Order: sequence, then C-alpha cells, then structure tokens
Amino acid sequence: MAKQKQPARSSGGNTFFGGAAILAVGIMVTKIIGLFYKFPLTEIIGAQGVADFNNSYYIYSVLLTISTAGLPVAVSKMVSEARTLGRYGQVRQVFRLSLGVFLGLGVVSFLVMYFGADQLAGLMNDSLAAQGIRALAPAVICVGCLSAFRGYAQGHGRMTPTAVSQILEAMCKLCVGLGLAYWIVNVGGEPHLAAAGAITGVTVGTIFALVYMILDFIQTRMRDRVEVRDRPDSPQRILATLLTIAIPITLSSSMVGIITVIDSSLVQGQLQKALLTNPESWAMYQEYVDFAPLKAALETWSGSAAQAADFPLEIQKLAEDLSRTLYGNYGSAMNLYNLPLSLMAALTASVIPSVSARLTARDKKGAARISSSALRMAALLAFPAGVGLFVLGTPIIQLVFPGMEAEIAGPLLSTLGIASIFVCMMLVCNSVLQAYGFINLPVTIMVLGGVVKIFTNYNVVARPDIGIYGAPYGNVLCFGLCMLLDLLLMSRVIPDCPKFPPLFLKPAIAALAMGLAAWAVYGLTFKLVHSNLPCVTLSILAAMAVYGGLVIALGAITREDLLLMPKGEKIARLLRL
Repeated sequence: MAKQKQPARSSGGNTFFGGAAILAVGIMVTKIIGLFYKFPLTEIIGAQGVADFNNSYYIYSVLLTISTAGLPVAVSKMVSEARTLGRYGQVRQVFRLSLGVFLGLGVVSFLVMYFGADQLAGLMNDSLAAQGIRALAPAVICVGCLSAFRGYAQGHGRMTPTAVSQILEAMCKLCVGLGLAYWIVNVGGEPHLAAAGAITGVTVGTIFALVYMILDFIQTRMRDRVEVRDRPDSPQRILATLLTIAIPITLSSSMVGIITVIDSSLVQGQLQKALLTNPESWAMYQEYVDFAPLKAALETWSGSAAQAADFPLEIQKLAEDLSRTLYGNYGSAMNLYNLPLSLMAALTASVIPSVSARLTARDKKGAARISSSALRMAALLAFPAGVGLFVLGTPIIQLVFPGMEAEIAGPLLSTLGIASIFVCMMLVCNSVLQAYGFINLPVTIMVLGGVVKIFTNYNVVARPDIGIYGAPYGNVLCFGLCMLLDLLLMSRVIPDCPKFPPLFLKPAIAALAMGLAAWAVYGLTFKLVHSNLPCVTLSILAAMAVYGGLVIALGAITREDLLLMPKGEKIARLLRL
C-alpha cells in the first residue's frame, strides 16, 4: 500500500481545555437555543404540558443513557489510546464494531419506547405522557449512531463536529418542535398533544445531526488517509474491551437518569396521595391552583378510601391533573438546574481520552495535572452557577418562565442551585476515576446516593407542610453524599492526587462574595425601579465583575491551567500569572 499523508491534527487536539472549550461553546449555544425553545414552549403548553414533556423526556433519557452513555466514552478512550500507539487499523476496527453495537441497542430501546409507551407513562404516574414517549422513540436509534461518530471524532481530538451537530440538533428542535406545538394548540389540541408535537422536534433534530456527522466522517476519512500497518485485535477482544469500559460507565451515567425517573414517579405519586387523602396539603397551593373541581368531586362521592388508588378513576384523574400542574413548575426549575450540569459534559468528554492518552504514554504527572485542572475548572464553573441560582432563584424564574408560578418554582430553583454544585463536581470526579481505570466504584456510590434521594423524597413530599417544595431535598443529599465519597475515594486511589481544600477554597470564597453582591444589587435596584429585568441584569453583571476580579486576585486559576487552553501562554501573560 502506498504511503499516504498522516492525519492533520485538529486545532483542539493540542490542549486539554482546547477540546473542552469547543464542546463548552457548543453546549452553551445549544442551551441558549434551548432557552428560546423552552421559554415560549412553557407559555404555549402550560404547566401540565411541561409535566407531560418532562415525563416523556425522562423515560427517553434513561433509555438513551443505557444505550449510549458509556460507549462513546469507551470509543473515544480506545481510539485515543490506539492513535497514541499509531495503531490506525485498530482505530477503524473499534469504530466499525462500536457502530454495530450502538445500532443494535438503539433498535431495542426504540421497540421498548414505542410499544411500551402506555406502560412507561403509567410508571411515571402521568398517563398522558404516552404520546410524547412514542414521538421520541425513533430518536434513540439516531442518537445511538450519532454517539459512535461523536466518540470517534473525540478520540481523534476533534470536538468541533460534536459541537456543530449539537447546535444543528437544537435548531431543528427549536424550529420544528415549537412550530408543531404552536399549531396543535391553535387547532384546539390538548396540552399533552402539544407536548408530543414539541418533542417531535427532538427526533427531527437527531436525524439532521446524524446526517451531518456521517458527511463529516466521510470527508475526514477522504482527507486524512493514513497508512495502516498494524493488525487490529480480534473483534471478540475489541468488543470485550469496549464493553468492559462501557458497561460500568453506562451504569454510572444511567444512575442519574434512573434515579430521576424513579424519583419523578414517586414525587408525583406522593403528591397525588397527599392531595387526595389530606386536604390540609391544599393550603400551600390554594393561591396558584384551582382545587374547586377536586373538592366538589370529593364532596359528591360518598365512599371511603384509605389510599389514593382506592378513589374512583375520575377523582384520581383530577388529582393527576393537579400534580401535573405542580410538577410542571418543578420541571421549569429543573430546566435551569440542568444548565450548569451541561457544561460539565464538555469537561467529562475531554478528561477520559486526555488522561487515558497520558497514562498510555506513561506520563503520570501529565495525567495528574489534567485531572487537577479539570477539578479546579469544574469548581470555578459550578460554584458561581449554583450560588447564583440559589440567590436569584425566584427572579430568574419570573424572567425566564413568566407563565410559571414563581412562588412555587423560585424556591425550588434556589434549593436545586445547591444541588447543582454537588452534581457538577460529582460528574467530573467520576470521569477522573474512570480515566484512571476505577470504573465500578462510582457506580456503587451512585446507587447509595440514589437510595438516599428516593428515601428522602418519598417521605418528605407526602408531608402536608412541605409537599412539592421537598422535591429538591433528595438531590442535595444524594449528590452531596456522592461528591464527598468520590473525593474521599480519589484521595486514596489516584497517584499524585491534588489537595482538595486549596483546590476548592478560593472558588468557594469568590462564589460566596459574588452571591452576596448579586443579592444586594438585586434588592437595592428593585426598590428603585420595581422591574425584574433590569434588576436581574444588573445583579448578574455585578456578580460577574466581583467573581472575575476575586478569581484573579485570589489566584484561583493557575498558570498550569491556562497552558492547557488555546492561547494559554498569552492569557497567562495578560493576567501576569
């Protein structure tokens, strides 16, 4: 075979944070598009439609995670290691086999979602979510194949295709999904049908994103032809290695989604139970929810019941509608809570192949440096985001989701802000542990945290004096425990593990000062102008100025961190680090 040119190095491949920055930009653009999608969608379909949308999406997320979460990471890890050793035949074989596995898992997940939609909706205590689940079913196949192409590109240090495909996916969701939801409502469709229309945009988006990734793959393969001299491992050995890496990561990643589904089902079930068996629980929501139909139905019914399931179907349906309204407000808070988490996806996608490549090259110090910088960067992003949501929970809800009840959703978002810090740090800790080969331990920790979350919410939400406001408590306890156990585990098993107090103390101090500044500026400006938009804007600008200044003044980011970024040397000189 004639010798051909070596593949060009991607622009993001030279630095760890180069790839992470590209993914982070892609994710941020995607989330901004998502806000333009979710903001009018909430107004179009209302709180009940939001509940149906989220319940459908939670089912999709679990099956999607099971079929795709670990495999892209395994593919990127194996491709990165093979490229480091110059084994391009191995690279191609890994990709071909992974694509087949993705496709098979996607088809199985599609069949489960499409033909089991009614049962899955019943599992969520929201019978009207079935149409949305069916509308999402084809997306699982597309995203499975997408994950193979994205993992292959990321294993080559090319993060741009993933970012572009995510943006394309979000744009289709915005245009198609929002358009369908608006049309269905205008022709008199019910909220659950409008939610199904909105969620169809997700499926259309995955189809277009897959087409883009296939075209990018073909173009890249034609441009960057390499001479294949190595003999790849047998398919059986590659599949065994792939699954050995992927299954524990999938279980770890799936735990978040599985716990969310179980928790969502229990929370809605407990809400319905409290509304039916304890009218005292109505007092918290009477200003925002109309209990007249349920009250009239209960007064008319002459029977007796000990459990929610003992009530007539008509009365149970009224309680389900009320719980959908309350849970829809919680869902709007969850949409904002998920924004900081999405930024961590960029770090975790870059950590595993980057650290694995260093360990394959026997560069333990380089692996430790990347791990330390990843944790520090995670803290620099997660702490201010969580504190900001905690301090400005209600004003942000009023600004972004005016159709929701801010008095319900705002406190929920504030509590979730605390949880977001813990879950962000936990996700990065998990990726570091997995990069070092400790793949099963994070799964065990997540199971333990999930038990704590489910137990907490099951007992708290049913209390008439807490109700829906207790739904985020389990998140705080679950992910706080997981983060602490992950950090303890890392300190014991990872060589040259960084000291955690110096790593987190400076970002924490800067974030607390930022939160105080945001709270003070909002309070003062609202007394003067009595308008939410300028007050939130000014408080966020003040918070950014305070946080940015303190991060630099306290030395919370180091020269070593900056050198892992594109143009890091110039940035370090500019900041005099």
